[in-house]
Amino acid sequence: MKKFRILILSFLTLIILVTACKDSFLDVAPTGSLSENELSSKAGLEGSLIASYSMLLGRGGFYTDVSNWFWGGVVGGDANKGTNAGDQSQVNEVQAYSTQTNNGSVFEKYRACYEGVARANATLKLVGKAQEGVSETDKTRIAGEARFLRGVYYFELKKNFNNTPYVDETWDEITPVSNSADLWPFIEADFQYAYDNLPEVQSGAGRANKWAAAAFLGKAKLFQKKHAEAKTLFDEVITKGVTASGAPYALNANYSDAFNASNDNSSESVFACQAAANTGSVNNANPALVLNYPNGSSGPERPGGCCGFNQPSFDLANSFRTSANGLPLLDGSYNSAANKLVDDRGLSSSDAFTPDAGPLDPRLDHAIGRRGIPYLDWGPHPGFDWIRDQAYAGVYSPKKLIYYKDGDGSEHDASSWTPGYSAVNYNLMRFADVLLMAAECEVELNNLDKAREYVNMVRTRAKNSPVLNAAGSPAANYVINTYTAFASQDEARTAVRFERRLELSDEGHRFYDLVRWGIAEPTLNAYLDHERPLTNAPFAGATFKANKNEYLPIPQNEIDLQGADILIQNPGY
Repeated sequence: MKKFRILILSFLTLIILVTACKDSFLDVAPTGSLSENELSSKAGLEGSLIASYSMLLGRGGFYTDVSNWFWGGVVGGDANKGTNAGDQSQVNEVQAYSTQTNNGSVFEKYRACYEGVARANATLKLVGKAQEGVSETDKTRIAGEARFLRGVYYFELKKNFNNTPYVDETWDEITPVSNSADLWPFIEADFQYAYDNLPEVQSGAGRANKWAAAAFLGKAKLFQKKHAEAKTLFDEVITKGVTASGAPYALNANYSDAFNASNDNSSESVFACQAAANTGSVNNANPALVLNYPNGSSGPERPGGCCGFNQPSFDLANSFRTSANGLPLLDGSYNSAANKLVDDRGLSSSDAFTPDAGPLDPRLDHAIGRRGIPYLDWGPHPGFDWIRDQAYAGVYSPKKLIYYKDGDGSEHDASSWTPGYSAVNYNLMRFADVLLMAAECEVELNNLDKAREYVNMVRTRAKNSPVLNAAGSPAANYVINTYTAFASQDEARTAVRFERRLELSDEGHRFYDLVRWGIAEPTLNAYLDHERPLTNAPFAGATFKANKNEYLPIPQNEIDLQGADILIQNPGY
């Protein structure tokens, strides 16, 4: 018996010694994690793809989503940061064109773009390992959507930082990658793949389809001044394109329909970031737009509750002035003493005020909240009581992407620190944008009548979209008409560019348009000269510097991590 016990103990000791020499027992998956086998199923692939879509709304900061309300709108002169000098002060330097390389919000934008790239790449890796039960049709579609999204995220990087490191699903995640290569060929290749492989109609309204890919491919070519190639794609989108739900692309009947949650994914929506409220997480709403509501502690009920950011500029408001015959003031005279809008600067909400009586484009009052004019269905804008610091940021409130009072409780999420998490989709591209990009191509190819046709389609819809007061009458003196002819290519070019500003104001496009047209320096310095006397701080000493301020700096912490010989800083920083 004693010998038997010794034998058993010896055997157990041997087992312990053998197993102690291996570390496989340490390989325990984290609780709640999914195996690669699970992720390579149809459900796993779809889940990974949805995670890629989710980065469109941004994560980790108020300046990370693809609406670019700050980087494209504020920096482009459509608005100023708003609120007051101390709130989110790290971006004050950005709107003054004196961005530092260690700016935290710049890094947040950079990081969010690469998070989107990483998620798209992860999906593409999984497609390559898909289980046998996943059909070839599904694999092709999922790969097409992932590559479309990767193209969008690299487009964001290109617009904001110029050239950054390109990594795809084959990257080993270890080898350093420089930013010496031009991103455009990679962006075009992703959109081309999506165009060639995505279906016209999708199972969900928010999914990218063949025609969204064609439109973005055309936009990428337009940014590179490949006007003939871009025109071919836009022609197809205009004549054949349908939404992911199968509806032919068309302008909505009313201009405001593109910014109303009850009309999300309409026939005008080429590709939209999907937002939803009351789902259990405010991150499914529009987390990066939560600051952009009227602010104040008195006055009538208002949407949101915070925080007074993204206040439209005086320059933008004045640009909606029209001539007596209903055309824009293309000579820039809209800022003159004779033409600028009457505003309530220096007046309290209890002071008497009569709104501007001159001729105006009705898109002004769809885009900008101003004293005495209906603010959606919340009643007349009261002026001062809804402005956090009028002397600092001006007199106007943002109006697009604001939820309606009629949707109070259903179109926004009140489960967090502020009820301003809205369910309003942001249209990264809508059909009006496509028409105006096509018009731009026609101008550069000297097809002026076709360019005028596209511009007039947009202006006709605007003419039919007056903002009405409580009595059902136009809330202001709206006078807008179409062009009868363009006298020259230069006049046509000016008209198309100005129409983009009016139609797409505060939708995050303005700065990138100015840069690609090569007119950012004179336009933005004139804007600064105009705004400086009207606001007491944001633009003091600000100057836009050519060959520098067209792009943000590569974040310094990324250069420190990679090495200055690998990651090259943008000029001027």
